[in-house]
Amino acid sequence: MKGKQVWEMTDKELADKLAELKSELFFLRFKNATNQLTNPKILAETRRDIARVKTVIRQREIKKAGESSEG
Repeated sequence: MKGKQVWEMTDKELADKLAELKSELFFLRFKNATNQLTNPKILAETRRDIARVKTVIRQREIKKAGESSEG
């Protein structure tokens, strides 16, 4: 997932995507533990995607807090 794609999502879509990625990571960890995961790089990519989504969510929270304190 590209950063631009994440920025274009709404807050609701970001929350849904975060839940989906966390669930996916959970099952990928199980597959990895039982040696059923064919490409371990998927684990790192999923963790990075989670970080991207969390970063955008946090940046939007900070932006909203800054706007409300200015006015």
